[in-house]
Amino acid sequence: MFEKTKNALIKLDNITVSFNEKTVIDNVSFEIFADQIVTLIGPNGAGKTTLLKTVLGIVQPDHGTVWKKSGLKIGYVPQKLNLSRSIPLTVERFLCLEKRYDHADLLHVLEETGADKLLSNSIHTLSGGEIQRVLLARTLLKQPELLVLDEPAQGLDPAGEEQFYALLSRLNKEKHCAILMVSHDLYIVMANTHRVLCL
Repeated sequence: MFEKTKNALIKLDNITVSFNEKTVIDNVSFEIFADQIVTLIGPNGAGKTTLLKTVLGIVQPDHGTVWKKSGLKIGYVPQKLNLSRSIPLTVERFLCLEKRYDHADLLHVLEETGADKLLSNSIHTLSGGEIQRVLLARTLLKQPELLVLDEPAQGLDPAGEEQFYALLSRLNKEKHCAILMVSHDLYIVMANTHRVLCL
């Protein structure tokens, strides 16, 4: 068992993951510290999403160890939102699917992500950038210490990407929330990240 480093939220030590006898991740080790933005980059099929799922506990490694700080709260923002268009759903109802929140709390997290004018809108009519901001707001309701995002700016235009990464950087500084994300936008990411891990 490895030694836990001071201020580390998560440590992965020599993680190996295989599917159908094919190794997807091989002996990967890294740690994420409080207040840090860590970005995973690499070609398609390199195992980036699998590594995120290992951090989240969705995928169990074949070898290696995953250590998490006791009581660590992790928020996850998926790559896409798949909701049936036959279900009428406002942003307010969407935010309260798992748990009922006060109206003031909903407005607060939407203001933090720049989506406060969307509370009464149908979730199905939102643009890609608006959906990402609502998904981020939904995650912030849980007050996570670590945000995990899988290609959060996918489908956004260059201006939208830049604004979204700037939002993540601001949340990181103001909320002292560590961030682990997958991205292909290295040029923009480099301005707003502390560590880049290449698979």
